[in-house]
Amino acid sequence: MKVIIVEDEKHARDMLEILLQQVAPQIEILAKLDTVKNTIEWLRQYKADLIFLDIHLADDLSFKIFESVQVDTPIIFTTAYDQYALQAFKVNSIDYLLKPIDREALSRSLQKYATTRPTSQDIDYQKLMDALQEKQQQYQERFIVSRGEKVLSIKTEQVAYFEGEDRYVYLTRKDGSRFIIDYKLSDLEDLLNPKHFHRLNRSFIAHFESIDRMISLSKSRMKVELTPAAKREIIISSAKTKSFKMWLNQ
Repeated sequence: MKVIIVEDEKHARDMLEILLQQVAPQIEILAKLDTVKNTIEWLRQYKADLIFLDIHLADDLSFKIFESVQVDTPIIFTTAYDQYALQAFKVNSIDYLLKPIDREALSRSLQKYATTRPTSQDIDYQKLMDALQEKQQQYQERFIVSRGEKVLSIKTEQVAYFEGEDRYVYLTRKDGSRFIIDYKLSDLEDLLNPKHFHRLNRSFIAHFESIDRMISLSKSRMKVELTPAAKREIIISSAKTKSFKMWLNQ
């Protein structure tokens, strides 16, 4: 089987290639591409048996490829979208791999391809794009908090991080001010844009811009320091370190 990988993150491309060699060593990777333009040029000249296709490429959404060239090759999408946006893939019966990709998920996806082999012509890309954009618009834009008798509205872009402590969840602004909010951290994971916020551990969800320093520890763990500084030490477990690095590398 001959495949191409279309992915604009070098680390993600290399990791997928390594996993493919482990799961299906008989696969031949014909090309690794990183833009809509380069993919269109390649597909006008060559053909593959299967395409691994990221949603966001360096120059545009990958769906733009199909406006310029007819592709009847089966596609497995790779994406970092959250669970709500992934519903768009499920409703359209499209196979996808959620980043960071693991070996078991890749193996299942290849087995599904061998059984069903749906072609790209079976996909309504406009419907898929509309569904993804609709889901993206549902991310929280502001939080209402109280301080004494005052009620404040804090925009999400002003937030440095969220911290769960005892029975409470605190919102820390970039200016260092701290407020109790009536949310669970698990609820916030669904409400926040995963491009900007990431769950570091059981107690913290941080904005990308609040990551001040990272220190490697033993057993593949990592210590993270935030700004404004958190009152507690923040350790990312070895199980979560890989997804954290993938998030940073978006």
